[in-house]
Amino acid sequence: MKIDHIAIWVNDLEKIKEFYLQFFDVTSNKKYYNPKKEFSSYFLSFENGARIELMHSPKVSEVIKNNSDSFGYAHIAISTGSIEKVNELTEIIRKNGYQIIGEPRTTGDGYYESVILDPEGNLIEITE
Repeated sequence: MKIDHIAIWVNDLEKIKEFYLQFFDVTSNKKYYNPKKEFSSYFLSFENGARIELMHSPKVSEVIKNNSDSFGYAHIAISTGSIEKVNELTEIIRKNGYQIIGEPRTTGDGYYESVILDPEGNLIEITE
């Protein structure tokens, strides 16, 4: 078994898609839109087959904005393959004006990682 994809509700679908395309070497499918449900999404695919689904619905976005104390999704971790690539990508993201909330380091559980925020505040661990 394997995880096929994770899904993230977002407010600005196009902005978040461009963020992942710019920094994480993913490809995107064509935008899906269901007018009846006012739902739109993209699937972003990594070379190894893992995917992230970015989803937007005006109704859901309003609920999420008003419920910041919800449980569930904590972060995603994206592996770069090396310590050097963690350091390099962290600096590229910093230079592009995005927030680094955890500098590159070896964690207590043995991961070498940094932690960043995407443009809507979702946590991303960049790991070796």
